[in-house]
Amino acid sequence: MSDDRGIAEAVERLRAGGLVAFPTETVYGLGADARNVEAIGRIYALKGRPPGHPLIVHLASADELGDWAAEVPAAARRLAERFWPGPLTLILPCSPSVAAALRGGQPSIGLRVPSHPVAQRLLRAFGGGIAAPSANRYGRVSPTTAQHVRDEFGADAPLVLDGGDCSVGLESTIVSCLDELLLLRPGGVPATELEAVVGPLRRASQGEGPRAPGTTLAHYAPSTPLRLVAPAAVDAGVDAMSAVLARGPRPLAYAGPLWIDAGSDPVRYGHDLYANLRRLDRAGARSIIVESVPGEPAWEAVRDRLARSAAACPAEEMA
Repeated sequence: MSDDRGIAEAVERLRAGGLVAFPTETVYGLGADARNVEAIGRIYALKGRPPGHPLIVHLASADELGDWAAEVPAAARRLAERFWPGPLTLILPCSPSVAAALRGGQPSIGLRVPSHPVAQRLLRAFGGGIAAPSANRYGRVSPTTAQHVRDEFGADAPLVLDGGDCSVGLESTIVSCLDELLLLRPGGVPATELEAVVGPLRRASQGEGPRAPGTTLAHYAPSTPLRLVAPAAVDAGVDAMSAVLARGPRPLAYAGPLWIDAGSDPVRYGHDLYANLRRLDRAGARSIIVESVPGEPAWEAVRDRLARSAAACPAEEMA
């Protein structure tokens, strides 16, 4: 439901203070009017999101930056010119008019211009900013299809605009442009591409910098306990009750419920990651074993998501 009629209904719901799930190139977002404090509260309530966790505001174009940001540093403008529309979120000093609930009580705001055509049509028809975290329960695996959103919320699901599979499949890269340029979360735009525009970026240590979505230690987690293992230890760590996400084919001796060969291409692996984690979560396994991925820059966003998924399951819970 993403034709003109669907867009019109979504705009009507947003203007009435309701919620709408919509596709972006990264993941599906759970959207509300970013100027409506009550609507913002409905996002927190439906997701079970703790207060104080800021939301990203989606805009139709960089021309709207001045409506939300008190200041746009030169480096931020260069990044916006190069990567918007696209999977990059910029953290900027916020305008005094931005609601505290939207920015988690911080003096900054996260802004992004998505490239997905359905998101663009919705934003332009709505004529304002749409606050939209990922359309899933807090801390769980992000949705990359409309059906994932419906599965996540069941009878509580909002109107969902179906834009097919998300082309990137991992959340946006988040860069803080406050006192210094700080990479808060790797994502859809590789850090190497950002650095080609603005020079070296410092990676934030855990808890450093402004609070931003998806940067808590434990996040992006399936319900089934997940453990990361080294490639050489995959076979030893697997039993008949383990589902497996690997980068190679299923061995003949494996008798468990599900083995997924995700391949060795980091872009394809990242695109498929959340869909694969959802499949593994439905396999009826006692645990999910994930083969760790390479340490190369191209795998940075995938490594980040897998590490946070595993952190949501302490080792003692795997015993």
